[in-house]
Amino acid sequence: MVEIQLHLICELCLQGRGCCQNETTQQNDKRVRMTDAARCVRRASHPTAVLGIIFPSNDRVHDGQTTSQRRLTKRICVAEPAPGPTHVLPIPAWLDCDHVGLALCMLKNVSSWNFDMFLFNRLTHGNALACLVSHLFHMHGLLKYFHLDPMKLRKFLVLVQADYHRRNPYHNSVHAADVTQAIHCYISEAKLMRIMRPQEVMLGLLAAAVHDIDHPGVNLTYLRNTGHYLARVQRGSSVLENHHWRSTLARLRESEIFDHLVVAERHELEACLQSLILATDISRQSEFLSRFQLLMEHGALDMTDAAQRHLILQISLKCADISNPCRPWHVSHRWGEKVCEEFFRQGDLERRSRMPISSLCDRYTDTIPTIQIGFMTHLAMPLFEAWAQFMDTHLSRSLLSNLVRNRHRWQQLQHSWSGGGNGCQQDSITPRSWHNTFLVRW
Repeated sequence: MVEIQLHLICELCLQGRGCCQNETTQQNDKRVRMTDAARCVRRASHPTAVLGIIFPSNDRVHDGQTTSQRRLTKRICVAEPAPGPTHVLPIPAWLDCDHVGLALCMLKNVSSWNFDMFLFNRLTHGNALACLVSHLFHMHGLLKYFHLDPMKLRKFLVLVQADYHRRNPYHNSVHAADVTQAIHCYISEAKLMRIMRPQEVMLGLLAAAVHDIDHPGVNLTYLRNTGHYLARVQRGSSVLENHHWRSTLARLRESEIFDHLVVAERHELEACLQSLILATDISRQSEFLSRFQLLMEHGALDMTDAAQRHLILQISLKCADISNPCRPWHVSHRWGEKVCEEFFRQGDLERRSRMPISSLCDRYTDTIPTIQIGFMTHLAMPLFEAWAQFMDTHLSRSLLSNLVRNRHRWQQLQHSWSGGGNGCQQDSITPRSWHNTFLVRW
């Protein structure tokens, strides 16, 4: 980043717009600063991302670090692990001192399904993903088991968190943290904890944390219609998911987190991680659900088989990815509003560009309750019914009951919703149409 800043300063000097060696004190104090979009140059997948320069800046460069960078460096300092069998950090990474106590209290209940990720994100000053994953890695003893370097893990998590677009209402680092906490709840249950190997636990947490990295906040149809580079570079199926995987691989290489492993082990981990990320493609839900249900119907699930354990991990990640309707209402309805706002923002971009507005993206004809009811009924319900049949635990039954209750709450809101006309009434279209509509939108 410092090199980029110096390069830009020299360019300004050549243009006669000011020089880093100007005679006046005021001009000596000015520094070129990148905007939020330009600071995170990896975020170029965002459809409205632009590079810009603003000055003057109050951020002085001292020893190669800006003020904000020094604050981040201070914030990621981690206390030594507390003695004991679990090796959980007494002060998790990325916590500011004024909120350490409250955040620690929340992390004591990190295995609770009522965990409020929005509150945790506020207490960690927007660092929920990095803080949560760091804590869970210590909690599951993964650093010790795989001999991971804590500094490399920290670097990897900082890179991953920075690659999520904060401007996205839904597909951001808070969503990734929420999915990570959800899959932690699943694999912490006795039925899965007995069969999951440490490698599979680590892969599940990593896949949840990175599964939407660098998501542009729009769907593939929009990217193709606008000629976005992602639609040209990524060919074939699961375009966005392949982009998430390639972005993840770049961060793994940059952080060198697995460089101490032999090549064969590293390639095996990366192949499994890729398979998990690609499984989050919602257009493949019928494929995975059919395989899962077929194995259960024939009693052919063998948890000693690594391939079938991997399938269970894929299903659990898919459940975690769309688990928002199964959260308590005060959290679930907020997620519902955020995902619909992301849909509507795409519709606003399409309207301004005089493009056809995609399904579920018109804020003047589509309503949040109708979108949520359709999603819960035709996508979430079949998946969580199968999951409850497989797990048959208190948590899995609670997920299903929360889903039913939340759908009823949205149905009550639907009658009094004042968001304008409704162009996609649930009763007027078939379940298959709803299913296809969501697959295209996602």
